[in-house]
Amino acid sequence: MKSFARFALVGVALVALVALGGLSVAACGGSDPAPVTRGADTAVTPLADLPSIDQHRVQEHIRTLSSDEFQGRLPGTAGEDLTVKYISEQYQAAGLEPGNPDGSWVQKVPLVGITGKPSALTIASGAQETTLTYGDDMIAWTRQVADQVTLDASEMIFVGYGVEAPEFNWDDYKDIDATGKTLVMLVNDPAVTGADGQPDPSVFGGPAMTYYGRWTYKYEKGAEKGAAGVLVIHETGPAGYGWNVVQGFGGERFDLETPDKNMNRAKVEGWLHLDRARELFKSAGQDFDALKKAAASRDFTPVPLGTTASISIDNTMRRIESQNVIGKLTGADATLKDEYVIYTGHWDHLGTGNAVDGDTIYNGAVDNATGIGAIIEIARAFKQVQPQPKRSILFLAVTAEEQGLLGSEYYGSNPLYPLSKTVANINIDAMNPYGRTSDLVIVGRGASELDDYAEAAATEQNRTVKADPEPEKGYYYRSDHFNFAKVGVPALYADGGVEYVGKPAGWGRTKMDEHTATRYHQPSDEINDEWDLSGLAEDAKFFFAIGYRVANAAEMPEWREGNEFKAIRDKSLGGQ
Repeated sequence: MKSFARFALVGVALVALVALGGLSVAACGGSDPAPVTRGADTAVTPLADLPSIDQHRVQEHIRTLSSDEFQGRLPGTAGEDLTVKYISEQYQAAGLEPGNPDGSWVQKVPLVGITGKPSALTIASGAQETTLTYGDDMIAWTRQVADQVTLDASEMIFVGYGVEAPEFNWDDYKDIDATGKTLVMLVNDPAVTGADGQPDPSVFGGPAMTYYGRWTYKYEKGAEKGAAGVLVIHETGPAGYGWNVVQGFGGERFDLETPDKNMNRAKVEGWLHLDRARELFKSAGQDFDALKKAAASRDFTPVPLGTTASISIDNTMRRIESQNVIGKLTGADATLKDEYVIYTGHWDHLGTGNAVDGDTIYNGAVDNATGIGAIIEIARAFKQVQPQPKRSILFLAVTAEEQGLLGSEYYGSNPLYPLSKTVANINIDAMNPYGRTSDLVIVGRGASELDDYAEAAATEQNRTVKADPEPEKGYYYRSDHFNFAKVGVPALYADGGVEYVGKPAGWGRTKMDEHTATRYHQPSDEINDEWDLSGLAEDAKFFFAIGYRVANAAEMPEWREGNEFKAIRDKSLGGQ
């Protein structure tokens, strides 16, 4: 799950295995074209001459997709049926052809939905027992496809950040056997500081989160170590979202079902409220803040808490075939049409849930009806642009992002087109509805040669490009582009910025904070007729220009030296 805390065009990600030959770009101010990267063999159409994105059409897509009729677009519901039908019809109306090679508009995604009914979590220390209630004190679930899972007096061990990273000589599991234990760990990366007291950039990216900081990694690593339970301590700052978002992880949870019915996962995964974690540590004779500080060192060793955890979860299960929706524009060049630029955005949201101010429908207007609306109109722009792109363009609306990036994970494991021929994935997740911004943010700036495309397009819009102001939040790992990066696709994650044209300094940050606190993953994420979608349209054109240019470029881009995904891509291309 990605966070929407950053907001202005939050989560717009460009993932690209893009054909990156050098390009020339004309800036808006009329300056001479300048090479973008390795030397172009074709001229580049100035951004100003490309078709614009119609913000009014986007608004109507948002209005429809986020209407109460669509019931929050939860996979496996009537809301999914309506959503898939709508997107397919809009793709066809935009002039696309069905994107699945079998002639259909969809890729079936088999999911298992697990609705867990957890008991209270009982923590025992000798004869003393503490009961933590579901929702207020903890959230727990299981990925195991079983009628019931149980922790019965499972020994609890604090394992710091729960990280094993040989390249940093880091092991939070040293000298313990985690089999059958319940592991308690901190969110985010180890907070390593240098002699100056600032984050050390040589370890875990300094202030920037690496994949080691993601809770998905922590659950996977705990299971690999044989743990029966893995509980992450929630802290709003490092997590990037409040406890109310964690509470939304309850209810039915979907997963991709493995042949072993996910028995390789821990029996119980979940979160502990920070206040309850502090009380737990105190009852165990430990100081939370002192242990957190100690955990930021390579010398940290796991700390048995002298307590046990007991909980049972009764499951109701259902299996569904959800759907990724895919449209295609075949490339115009006979030798390049079998290479692909992929636009992605997730169509799903949270469905219906706990009432907030009497409203039970989690409409997901910003997250992510905005992105799907933009993708539909980008598809329309591709049909209009002349000359037509040399490479083929795919428009992939994926399912179950809110369940853990499952639709894109399935595509990455079961691609409809070879990954070695996939030239770009541009992922659009939750766009800015508050007007134009003068800046753009590249999350993970420096990761790949795709930075050059983004910076060139931004220059033509007279906008400045900045590095991620909140690298500690790990946004690079929190949307569907990540599943393309994991299989070798170079990823550029761009964010629309916070400096709003015509607004005072700080206005954008205030809007971000307000959205995170009152609308992100809440029923109040609804369309507002007072929105100003001019910035969304400008941002969508920015991404359209990048996709069009990489579809016409002479060469594929590469990850920068030292990037964690470079070896995967090199191996993929070497296998052609």
